[in-house]
Amino acid sequence: MQESDLFQEAPKQQRVALLPQRHGNHDLFICDVLDAIPKDDMASMEHPIFSLSTKPDTRVLRYEHRNVNVEITPSVQGLATIYDKDILIYCISQLMAKRNVGEPISQTLHLNAHEMLIWTNRETSGRGYERLKEALQRLVGTRITTNIKAGGEEFTEGFGLIESWRIVRETKSGRMSEMQVRLSDWVYKIIEGSEVLTMSRDYFRLRKPTDRRIYELARKHCGEQDEWKISLELLQKKTGASSHEREFRSMVRELAVQDHLPDYSVSLGEDDMVVFRNRLLMKPPAPEVTYPRLDPEAYHYAKQVAPGYDVYALEQDWRDWWVQSGMPDLGAPGKAFVGFCRARYQRNPNP
Repeated sequence: MQESDLFQEAPKQQRVALLPQRHGNHDLFICDVLDAIPKDDMASMEHPIFSLSTKPDTRVLRYEHRNVNVEITPSVQGLATIYDKDILIYCISQLMAKRNVGEPISQTLHLNAHEMLIWTNRETSGRGYERLKEALQRLVGTRITTNIKAGGEEFTEGFGLIESWRIVRETKSGRMSEMQVRLSDWVYKIIEGSEVLTMSRDYFRLRKPTDRRIYELARKHCGEQDEWKISLELLQKKTGASSHEREFRSMVRELAVQDHLPDYSVSLGEDDMVVFRNRLLMKPPAPEVTYPRLDPEAYHYAKQVAPGYDVYALEQDWRDWWVQSGMPDLGAPGKAFVGFCRARYQRNPNP
């Protein structure tokens, strides 16, 4: 069974862009672990370090952009994939959560496999544990040579994403229960330097590897800005996608139509410029409000029931109250306004 089987839960015609939320009712005993906010390291968000292939990938990948050079060499098990990265994100997130509350952190983590699978929205079946072992093997076997800085230092040597892993305890059925992961110096320096960004939990629901990679780039570059633009050609280069340009363009168009990317919307213009827009900042235009009309008598009586008040200021307060109340239909707006003024005066006779 291939890694892609993790994302093949329904017949092709029934598949959707997002995986289901597998563990909606989390076990209470792991609530502290689940509360950790997903964090990703900015270096691998910026540069294509992980393979997007859903099959064993034994290529040596090389990437150059501006002053950055990256070479990724696989082990016999193949390159670490974008899905394998879930483990690194989990480790980074747990360490950052501890650090943020003042607890000591270590380069070696003692983890519970079941908690990790739930946190990353993976299956907890026997096959889920087997995939976890395979992912750890690829992570420890993949070697990177780069001049990307981590913690203010520039490494020009080969290193792994994790240095080692081992199962500390297995259940009676043979599934791993507790395990130990030692992060590489490079990853740990990134954590010490807080060179991380918060991610959406829906990242783990993205089915396609390209969608995950594009989300990382959008989160890194668009961030909390209104929008970020990038050419289709450069976007493909930064994703590390090996598909033909025509196929990649089709994937981006599909992503724009389905509109399922967390935090950001995507559009592709005729000039092959891809635009990412921050959903949180995309406020819909405020509907035009037609306020209830008041006749001159309403102002006259308002002055009588609320002496000393500026009735026009009261009118604005009344309008705001009416909008906040859901803009109900008023059979007699004048009487409603006068009643509002009377109640205001009774609460506070001294304006």
